[in-house]
Amino acid sequence: MIDKELLDILACPACKADVELMDNKIVCKKCGKKYPIRQGIPVMLIDEAE
Repeated sequence: MIDKELLDILACPACKADVELMDNKIVCKKCGKKYPIRQGIPVMLIDEAE
């Protein structure tokens, strides 16, 4: 699980918008890119996004 404080400081690397946690992925509120979480660590790389 991702800590709320960490989620508050993360931003989408593609469009710099806020993100939220949905279905064990970090999802951008603006562009909708979904970033995976592997072993409890968010992988915030544009190439890894869905």
